[in-house]
Amino acid sequence: MADGNRTAVVTGGSRGIGREVALRLASLGYDIAIVYVGDPAEAADTVSECEKKNVKAKAYICNVASFEETKNTIAEIVKDFGSNIAALVNNAGITRDGLIAMMKEEDWDSVISVNLKGAFNMIRHLSRLFIKNKGGRIVNISSVSGLMGNAGQINYSASKAGIVGLTKSTARELAAKNVTCNAVAPGFIRTDMTKNITEDNSELLRTIPLGRMGEAGDVADAVVFLLSSPYITGEVLRVDGGIAM
Repeated sequence: MADGNRTAVVTGGSRGIGREVALRLASLGYDIAIVYVGDPAEAADTVSECEKKNVKAKAYICNVASFEETKNTIAEIVKDFGSNIAALVNNAGITRDGLIAMMKEEDWDSVISVNLKGAFNMIRHLSRLFIKNKGGRIVNISSVSGLMGNAGQINYSASKAGIVGLTKSTARELAAKNVTCNAVAPGFIRTDMTKNITEDNSELLRTIPLGRMGEAGDVADAVVFLLSSPYITGEVLRVDGGIAM
């Protein structure tokens, strides 16, 4: 459990999995810095819900694909919350699905930039602070699409496979500094990203051994577990109902 003055940074934290992670960490006593793009009202609502748990919370609009924006945003977070940042959850992600034979270059570039480079940017700018603090916890949100591939998601699958490599290399580099880095690989989770998928889709359900879609809270459970585990690093924890076993 976190001390009250320790801060967790959650990207893509205004809704979906990121919102659930932020709320869960707030309930454990972490102050919460949400990094987001999109609807300011959603971000404000998430901040308000976190504050109800008697912690400090603030939202920062930032394109995580930008090296400079992430650098400046982290400087703002440190100014507002202090240097005792204990945890980073890289959850920000987008999809631009399509078959490889017809995929536009910009759809490839945008997904790789947000999903993979965005995680790199955040780790890059926070790693020195973690080292200075003599410890830190990083959890990156990957996907089972990055473990087993998925037709029509060449860009997304590549970005999420890249997250696995980023996670393992970061874990090796920072282990001696008491910084752990792990990943969670969700399957079909009920969020806005999967809103067009319904549980009436029997073909989809047949691919899930547990026979149902997951909830954002299932992913948050895994994130909290990894953030609280000082002797697990470089691990990829599937939360997929058994799809990729």
